[in-house]
Amino acid sequence: MNLDYDSDFSEKLPALPNGLSPAASERASVPSSEDLWLVDSYSRAVTAAVERVSPAVVNIEVLHRRTGSKQSGEPRERRGGGSGFVFTPDGLILTNSHVVHEATTIEVTISDGRRVAAHTIGDDPATDLAVIRIDAQGLQAVTLGDSQQLRPGQLAIAIGNPYGFQSTVTAGVVSALGRSLRSYSGRLIEDVIQTDAALNPGNSGGPLVNSRGEVIGVNTATILPAQGICFAIGINTAKFVASRLLRDGRIRRSYIGVSAQTVPIHRRVVRFYGLTRDTGVVVLGVDERSPARTAGLREGDVIVALNDKPVAGVDDLHRLLTDAQTGTRSTVTIIRHTERLIIPIFPEEAV
Repeated sequence: MNLDYDSDFSEKLPALPNGLSPAASERASVPSSEDLWLVDSYSRAVTAAVERVSPAVVNIEVLHRRTGSKQSGEPRERRGGGSGFVFTPDGLILTNSHVVHEATTIEVTISDGRRVAAHTIGDDPATDLAVIRIDAQGLQAVTLGDSQQLRPGQLAIAIGNPYGFQSTVTAGVVSALGRSLRSYSGRLIEDVIQTDAALNPGNSGGPLVNSRGEVIGVNTATILPAQGICFAIGINTAKFVASRLLRDGRIRRSYIGVSAQTVPIHRRVVRFYGLTRDTGVVVLGVDERSPARTAGLREGDVIVALNDKPVAGVDDLHRLLTDAQTGTRSTVTIIRHTERLIIPIFPEEAV
């Protein structure tokens, strides 16, 4: 049997299910030069950012002291750790509070393999950020970016040093901005970055980096049941917290001394007083010798504003009680039964 190998033999074959002939299908499966250029550009951007930042990424090992065991009553210790990054050449390192909180011993492994002792400058559980210091020469520091300039869709690169495996890298995009995340202290962390750059165990405290190699966030958490939902504290928040920790060793906040919860407000009350929110904070208890007790707040009062700023929930109240209110005259607006009252109050520094 003679076969006629015509030059357009492949074009005469039946079309494939996708509507392409075998030759056309083969051509379609080969990446174009433009596609290859885009992939290569993406790879170069990630590689360049990692090469710039990874020398400053460190592994942190900690020893925590725990309460005594039921059998012996002797204090026991447990190990933990995470990642961090050098942000000043003299050895200041940013990491998560939950990595180093109440640590008795901290040891840091830097990129060249040296292991050095570290001590805590300060940590803030409310934002899950901490600053520690090491005494070492020849350190390379990161460049801090501006998280206020971020936009969804930007390249985001998470770098960590878990368990001593240097520069583990995952890349993705900024998925969303302005998220809120509950810290392990119970407070709400504002303006959190959501990204799909996967966070591996031990990556907590590592940097989230943009394509220019600038740190835009501090990796802090992942939602375990979900796929590709990870969070980082914005670097602008980290700058503020770090500066206060370096100055005071802690973040100063104020308190008024109430236990409370968020509740809905009857719509008639909302309309009658022209409230901008339909929820408030009901006072469940008032601490003795507290600013709230002195001001005359009572159980059942519903707080709707502090210094004329709406309070729609407990988290709003926490956010508004900054160190600026400590010892200064403030006003709290409450609904008592059906009456609206504006009461002067003097918040005190939270211990």
